[in-house]
Amino acid sequence: MAAFQSPNNSGSASTGALFAHLAAAGLVGAAGVALAAVAAHRVESPALATAATMLMIHAAAAVGLLAVSATLGARAWRWIAALMLGAVALFSGTIAANTMSAFSAPVILAPVGGSLLIASWLAVAVLALIEWRRGGAA
Repeated sequence: MAAFQSPNNSGSASTGALFAHLAAAGLVGAAGVALAAVAAHRVESPALATAATMLMIHAAAAVGLLAVSATLGARAWRWIAALMLGAVALFSGTIAANTMSAFSAPVILAPVGGSLLIASWLAVAVLALIEWRRGGAA
């Protein structure tokens, strides 16, 4: 099986970072499925179910952003994917910690994570408009 080659370079450092981000997206998605199982079978909590859904949705979105990054050879998309994954982990992790454990995360962390998620989606929109106007990679 041939190794993935980025259109911009030979692929070594760039490809390693891409696959590291994909691994993070996979872990976030797996955490979402696991949290959904807990919410369905162990802890009846709408907040926990929401956290699980957010993890899964944003893991899939990050994979899509990483595909765009690889296709265009543009790192900005990878940075947005990283922001999105970090933000959803902060948002959902705070909800999960406060719902399922004796550890109480500062409540402000969930809205901070949510605000960063909104910012990541706005960044997707802005970068897409920039790409559209340029007709190329940012």
